[in-house]
Amino acid sequence: MSSQTAPWLTIIGIGEDGFDGLSPAAQSALQSASLIYGGARHLELLNGASQDISCEMKAWPSPLTKGIEELALHRGQNTVVLATGDPQWFGIGATLHRQFSAEEIEVIPHLSAFSLAASRLGWSLQNVETLSLHGRPLDTLRGFLYPGARIIALTSNGAAPGEIADLLADEGYGASSLTVLEHLGGPQEKVSSCEAEEFNGEAAELNTVAIEVKPIPNTPVLSRTPGLPDSAFRHDGKMTKQEVRAVTLAKLAPIPGQLLWDIGAGSGSIGIEWLRAAKDTKAVAIEPLEKRRVFIRGNAAALGTPQLQLIEGKAPEALDNLPQPNAIFVGGGLTSTGILKTCFDALPSGGRLVANAVTLEGEQVLAEGWKKFGGELCRIAISRADPIGGLTGWHPLMPVTQWSLVKS
Repeated sequence: MSSQTAPWLTIIGIGEDGFDGLSPAAQSALQSASLIYGGARHLELLNGASQDISCEMKAWPSPLTKGIEELALHRGQNTVVLATGDPQWFGIGATLHRQFSAEEIEVIPHLSAFSLAASRLGWSLQNVETLSLHGRPLDTLRGFLYPGARIIALTSNGAAPGEIADLLADEGYGASSLTVLEHLGGPQEKVSSCEAEEFNGEAAELNTVAIEVKPIPNTPVLSRTPGLPDSAFRHDGKMTKQEVRAVTLAKLAPIPGQLLWDIGAGSGSIGIEWLRAAKDTKAVAIEPLEKRRVFIRGNAAALGTPQLQLIEGKAPEALDNLPQPNAIFVGGGLTSTGILKTCFDALPSGGRLVANAVTLEGEQVLAEGWKKFGGELCRIAISRADPIGGLTGWHPLMPVTQWSLVKS
């Protein structure tokens, strides 16, 4: 039987109402602490209560990892870390839980910016897209835009609302309602709203942005369900076409939190749609040609998946030292020696492998993989209606042979 470790580290969420807005338990933890860590703004919020706090207060150094190393040296001492709002919601709580056991930590959350913003707007928080753009690429927002969406986003600085307004206008959502909520929960709180395309103001450094998404007429709607139109991607012809892509993603089965290897990524369409399809997914795109890597970077940013990791190289050599995937797609490089065995061996039990071929040589590799490892082998043939003179006929695309399996 393992012994219970007494918590020595208390993570306290604090709001713009400072010390007086904290619960009695949080105030008591601060008053009895031997050391307090926090951002400079967090420590300023305690100024009015300095007579009640006698211990040393330290601002986090840069980089943060140095501060966490310092924190570990105080293990066992009564230490407090201050965080904004709810530390477990896009906060430092998750970072510290990766470094220390749950038994060592007590978390005392405050109201999050999401809760405060939803209450000001009268929105049902369970129906709102909540995301952080704090220290993250603004392009992430593009993946959450659809008519009628309600989004609450944490931001990095006072310039962010204007940048968000510009992005909305660029995407055809300039008619969206944009609400900037500054210093939520404190004496300087300010809430202002306008249409995104009309926003030209400045905001306080501490702000949260709420968006009610409204398109202008004829704005294309890009679903998160796999099978985006081919026109959504820049490419040189090396890409998995819409209908085949939808079938391929169905076999890959995106699951929240899981990792995909997209080998011979071409335009990046498979990896990008994997990231859009399920929450917190990860993807690594492996592509040897710089021209195509340029396409992948642009497509990932334009479609709201800037987190797509891009690796230069050819499989199987480029697969060395990558984290273990939950799913693998092979769209290029099928004739490389040992590629299918390398991929099969890399997968855990329950992992999915899908490979597509349009050449006879590629088909031969897939047939051999099917005989050796099992799974399913099928052929996908798509025809699209095209004009023939003044009439219409079927234009067949190149048939695709697809091999897929789930590793037992």
